[in-house]
Amino acid sequence: MRNLPSEVIIKEVGPRDGLQNEKQWISTENKIAWINMLSNTGVKEIEYSSFVSPQMIPALSDAREVGRRIKRNPNVSYSALVPNIRGLEYALEAGIDGASVFMSASETHNQKNINKTVESTYPILEEVIKEAKQAGKNVTGYVSTVFDCPYEGRIQPDKVLKVCEHLINAGADDISLGDTIGTAVPSQVEQLLEVIMKEFPKEKLILHFHDTRGMAIANIMTALHYGITRFDSTVGGLGGCPYAPGAAGNVDTNDVLYLLHGVGIHTGISERKMQDAGLYIQSELGKKLPSRSLAYISNL
Repeated sequence: MRNLPSEVIIKEVGPRDGLQNEKQWISTENKIAWINMLSNTGVKEIEYSSFVSPQMIPALSDAREVGRRIKRNPNVSYSALVPNIRGLEYALEAGIDGASVFMSASETHNQKNINKTVESTYPILEEVIKEAKQAGKNVTGYVSTVFDCPYEGRIQPDKVLKVCEHLINAGADDISLGDTIGTAVPSQVEQLLEVIMKEFPKEKLILHFHDTRGMAIANIMTALHYGITRFDSTVGGLGGCPYAPGAAGNVDTNDVLYLLHGVGIHTGISERKMQDAGLYIQSELGKKLPSRSLAYISNL
């Protein structure tokens, strides 16, 4: 197909974004085994955990041990979510190649998620970004609710742009734009990218879709036509946000691979190995995941 990139990089965020909303505890040993499986799929980036308070996200309370014990593939960049300086210190001790900071474009969602106003969040993240960069780490700024908010409704692109500008000016290397509640449609993706890409090159942008309304693949296709080459996804379609009522899981990595490989875009990722990793975590959770690809191979 014309006007599509020849190669795309997928960041597998299942071990962090995928597990954070799960009530079923996955043992540290099984988390490590799963991440090691993902490390051998050909994926170039894995977000392996979150260094937030264990009281806030009990499912990831073993982040430090997981970080210390995973078998690191030299061809993979391992990152983690960090909320503040203390979280960054723990993450650096456990071993990260990249730090992900996070906030929302929606005032209400930001208050619900991290108990701070948007303005009061900036100084905290600026400090984290500065320290992470001094430690030689790549920093990604996650911006949530860039299309719709469960509390405020439609979010205007100019509001998203303002948050992105703050994070980039603070030193973030790139920005992940999150459809946190999974309700965006392709026209919204076009509208946002038209605004954001006037200020930032496409190389600095990552798109992060949830699939509540089944629009994630269509939205990714739209972003591809804008030259976006980096996407977050979770194997099996795991995921959800504790502070976004009704939000479904992230777009499934295998479904994204089916699209990308089907239109001739190179990822370097083995679909079979990624399916095996999806079947593994599906078995550990003891429930069927929303992945269409896993459902298909299970019925063969």
